[in-house]
Amino acid sequence: MFTDSVELTVSSGKGGQGCVAFRREKFVLNGGPNGGDGGKGGDILFKCDNNTHTLSHFQKKMHIKADNGASGEGSNMTGKSGAKKVIIVPPGTQIIDIETDKIIFDMLENGQEELFIEGGKGGLGNTHFKSSTNQRPTYAQPGEKGDIRTVKLELKLIADVGLVGFPNVGKSTLISTVSNAKPEIANYEFTTLTPKLGQVNIGDFESFVMADIPGIIGGAHEGKGLGIQFLRHIERTKILLYMIDLNSYRDLKEQIETLKSEISAFSETLGNSKYAIALTRLDVVEPSELNELVESFLELIGVKANENSDIEFDESIPYFIQNTPDDTLGYDKNLPYFIVPISSAIHKNIEPLKNSLFNLVRTQRTVKNI
Repeated sequence: MFTDSVELTVSSGKGGQGCVAFRREKFVLNGGPNGGDGGKGGDILFKCDNNTHTLSHFQKKMHIKADNGASGEGSNMTGKSGAKKVIIVPPGTQIIDIETDKIIFDMLENGQEELFIEGGKGGLGNTHFKSSTNQRPTYAQPGEKGDIRTVKLELKLIADVGLVGFPNVGKSTLISTVSNAKPEIANYEFTTLTPKLGQVNIGDFESFVMADIPGIIGGAHEGKGLGIQFLRHIERTKILLYMIDLNSYRDLKEQIETLKSEISAFSETLGNSKYAIALTRLDVVEPSELNELVESFLELIGVKANENSDIEFDESIPYFIQNTPDDTLGYDKNLPYFIVPISSAIHKNIEPLKNSLFNLVRTQRTVKNI
C-alpha cells in the first residue's frame, strides 16, 4: 500500500516527580534531606531514512508518545530519563503543522535528524529546598508536562526528471525500459495507480532519478482523475518530460496544451520548469504518415527539425534539439530542450533520449552548485 499523506499526534514525555527523602544512616543523627531529582521526559525526533519509501507504516489517527521520566529516589539519586522517540520517515517528507499549515521540517537527506518536541524537565528533589530556616523540607517539585502536537506528514518524492502525460501514453513502459523500476504495464488507462521512482544509469558512475506518476486528464488540478492526488510528487522535479501519444484518439495539440495547462494550474513553479517532449509509440503509426505527423507537431510548437546534431537520434525521423546546454544555460528556456519521437517497444531513440535528459540534469545540478 502506498501512503503519501498522514496525520499524527505526537507527545513528548512528562518529567519525573522529585523525591522527598532523608538520610537514614547509623550513627548519623537528624540526617538531612537527600531526595533526588526526577528524570527528564523523552524527546520526539524525526529522522530521514533511505530504507523507507512510503508513509504506510503509520496508521490513521496514530498517537506516538515518548516515555515519561522516572521519579527521583533517595540518596540523591536522579530518576532515569524517558527514552526518546525517533519517528522514521522517507526522504522527501515534509512535517507540516496541522493548525498553521506551516512546514516545520523538510526531510531530504539520509540520516537527517530533527528535534521536534523536548520532553518535560524532571522535578527537583527536596534536597534543593533545604535552608537555615527549613532544614527538613517535606516537599519536592512535580515534573513538567510534555508537549502535544498534531502534524501532517506529506511525502513528495525526489526526482530529477518527472514524466507527465495522459493515461496509457507509455510512461510506465519508458521508465521500465530505461531504469530499474518495475511498474505494472497494461493496455488500459490508469494502470499506474501510485507514483514510481527509477534510477537511470548513464555509464558506470553517473545516473539520474526518474519519476512516473498516474496519468493526468483535463481538470486534474480540480480533482478529476488520479493525477491531482500525486502531482505533489513532481513538485520537487526541476525537469519535466511531457509524453505525447502519436497514436492517441486525442489530438496532439490537445494533449500538449491540456498537460501544460494542468501543470501550470497546479503549480506556477512547475509550469515554468525546464522541459522536453517525447512523442511516443511511433512504432504503431504508419511509416508513410509518421514524418508528416512529427513535422506538424514541430510546427505547432514553433520549431524546425534539426538536420545534424551531436545526439544520435535517428536521422530518418524528424526531431528537434537545442544546442547542448552549458553551465550558463545558454539556450531558450521558453522552448522544449528537445522534441523526439520514440518507441520503448522497439527501443527507437531510447538511448539518445537518456543521454539528452542527462545533459539537462547535469546542467541543472551544475547551476544548483554554483
